[in-house]
Amino acid sequence: MYNYKLVEQDDKVKKFHEERIMAFDALESRLEDIKKTLRQAKIETIKYYRENPSSYAVVKPTDLIGDFIKDIETLLKPEEWKKQISYLRNY
Repeated sequence: MYNYKLVEQDDKVKKFHEERIMAFDALESRLEDIKKTLRQAKIETIKYYRENPSSYAVVKPTDLIGDFIKDIETLLKPEEWKKQISYLRNY
């Protein structure tokens, strides 16, 4: 009986670890897709400004995108994500 529970618990932990590691693969894939989309957005922006040389229009929200990327970078730094979560809980 005890052996079963230990093995079952080990299997749950192993499965949890595998899922967490696989999540990185999914995130990396999404980032590759985002890189492609960013390249396309740059091309669209260049095209727009060539067609509208006197325009001050914001074609794509690069400032907002940059802020989101900065947030991701912060969350990937050791211990920073814990500070962010703590901050949000107190907000």
